[in-house]
Parts: sequence; structure tokens; C-alpha cells
Amino acid sequence: MKAILALEDGRLFEGRAYGASGTTTGEICFNTSMTGYQEVITDPSYRGQIVAMTYPQIGNYGINPEDAESSAPHIRGLVIGELSPVASNWRSRQTLADYFSEHGVLGIEHIDTRALTKHLRSRGAMRACLTTELDSAGAIEAAKASPSMEGMDYVQEVSTDKDYAWEADSRRFTLPNASAGQLETYLELPPLKHRIVAYDFGIKWNILRRLRQAGFEVDVVNSRTSAEAVLAKNPDGIFLSNGPGDPAALGYIHEEIKKLLGKKPVFGICLGNQILSHAFGGKTYKLKFGHRGGNQPVKDLRSGKISITSQNHGFAVDADSLPSNVEVTHINLNDDTVEGIRHKEMPVFSVQYHPEAAPGPHDATYFFDEFAALIDATK
Repeated sequence: MKAILALEDGRLFEGRAYGASGTTTGEICFNTSMTGYQEVITDPSYRGQIVAMTYPQIGNYGINPEDAESSAPHIRGLVIGELSPVASNWRSRQTLADYFSEHGVLGIEHIDTRALTKHLRSRGAMRACLTTELDSAGAIEAAKASPSMEGMDYVQEVSTDKDYAWEADSRRFTLPNASAGQLETYLELPPLKHRIVAYDFGIKWNILRRLRQAGFEVDVVNSRTSAEAVLAKNPDGIFLSNGPGDPAALGYIHEEIKKLLGKKPVFGICLGNQILSHAFGGKTYKLKFGHRGGNQPVKDLRSGKISITSQNHGFAVDADSLPSNVEVTHINLNDDTVEGIRHKEMPVFSVQYHPEAAPGPHDATYFFDEFAALIDATK
């Protein structure tokens, strides 16, 4: 079936549909990861977005439930060069096309993703329409009529309805090594050491898995949970998750997080980093085309160490807006944007990238142990 991808500036791409049919709109952005398309598809941070994968062939290892980051896809559509005709992996349970058909997600292949990416790098991320129903003119108008990402609060759409304790299997998958006497395919979990509350702004399941692997007992709460309700649980620490949309549109969250500062150790990832910045009195701004991929170089300004990181964000913290008692600890070496902050007096820190990335890189997984150490130091 023929499909059209139309951008709000009038640029058109024609290709072949896979998965569901119909019409969808959203912000078009690109991801440069070579693997991990299932993580992208199910990451709540992509709510409201049509994602183009720059790697040419997608779907080759299928879909399996163990690698999902949430219970369903959150992207509005997926743009790729070629859909693999074979899903070949012993963990695969269904093809990407079947998964999209099941969940009503539109996909388009046979697109020149290199040309699309260069266009977005030049013009910036923009609104788009993916359709199997409209003609070219109608698709362009639909893109223009769709809402902008700036000012959009998608957190309310993806946050949990009910608070819950994370009890899913969080063991880490590993390849058996018979010669070393290691026959199991999963590593045993450490004992529980710290109990924390995790705000769900669109939390990825692998963050919860990593927290459990670091010895945390995790209670997950809705994005609208008050500071008083969190403190009433008397947790050892508080975690602020990733999530979608414009961080500046979350004033109701900023106010609650501000009340928690100095009361308990706090660690934030991605949107959590931006929310913390606003709670400190800082500001955020929209990047031209964002950081999305698994090869972003980040420098730790304290040690000089360089890490290759996984990222997914379209907004950044304004370093000049931060108060003097908040230091920038990490920067992106591609564009010098803020990648991490830490309060100089309170036990609060955050990073803009994803230390829990699955698949990797895993250069930054030490942050979960750093959070545990911070809690130990403040008890």
C-alpha cells in the first residue's frame, strides 16, 4: 500500500506502508541508533513523535516482550529505509509489521532516510503527517494543522494511573559460559538495600530494572503526586524519570519537586534533569533537531572522562539560567549543551542522557550506584 510522509514545510516523501493504515501526525525527528528500534518504539518519551531511523534496515531481529520499555508503542509512526523481510532471532515473538498492525501504528519504508535526515538537520524538527489516505496537498495541510511540541504536556498521557511497587523480573540477561561453570542465562539480583519513590513522567521499564539491579526497592507514583504524599512514604531517596513533551509546560510538577529539594536525596534522568532545572529556578529551550541516538559524546567536567551515551531529548537546560549553587557537571561535546547538573549543597543530581540504555552503550550505568552511595552518605 502506498504511503505519504508530508512535512509542514511542504517536503514530500512517498513510500510503502507497513503495519496499520490511516493517518497520523506528530513531530518528525530522527534517531541514529544502529540497534534498539524496539526500545525507541516503546519509549514513552517519544509520545507525539514520528521517528525516522537513520540505520537502513529495521526489523531484522523482530519484537520480543522482554525488551519492551512499556506496555505498548508510543510513537505516532516509524519511518525507515527498508523493512527486513525476515525477523531472525531466537528471542523474537513476532515481526515488526505484525506488532504495528496489532497496536495500530503506521510505518513507511522505501524512504530516502538520508535525505530526510539532512533536511531535518538543516531546517530543524518539524510537524509532519504520515498517511495512507490523504493526497499530497491534504497531508501537508494535516501536518500544518497538528499541534507543536513546544508547550505540550504529554506527561499526563503516559504517567501511570495508579501507584504501584515495581515487582517485575529485573534479572539481567547474560550469555551462559559453560567453560567457566556459568550455566544460567540470568544473573541473580542483589538484596534490597534502599527504598525509593520514583515519579513516573513516562518512565522506561529498563530504568526500573536497573534500579532494582542496584538494590533499590521502588514505589512508582503518578506525575501529579504531591510532595507531601511522597514525603509521607518516608523513602530513602526520590527518583525523577524521563518523559515526553516540553519541560517548561510542567509548572504543576516543578512546584512539587521544589518542595522535595533538601528533604531527601534526588536523582533525575532526561526529563527529570529538566524538571530539576526548573525547580532550581532555571529554564529550558528547544533544540533545533534534538539528540536521539546511541553515540552522543559527553564529558564529565569534574574528572575529564568522556562517555559515549544514549540520548533522546528535544529540549535542553539553559546553563546561564541556573543559580550559582547549581553546577553543570556534564556537557555534550557536539554542541556544549548541558548533560548533567548537581546542587552544591543539597544531595541532588541529574543527567540528561540515559545510563540505563538497552541496548547500550553502558558507559554511564555507574550513576545508579552513585545514587545508592549518595543515600548512604546522607543517612
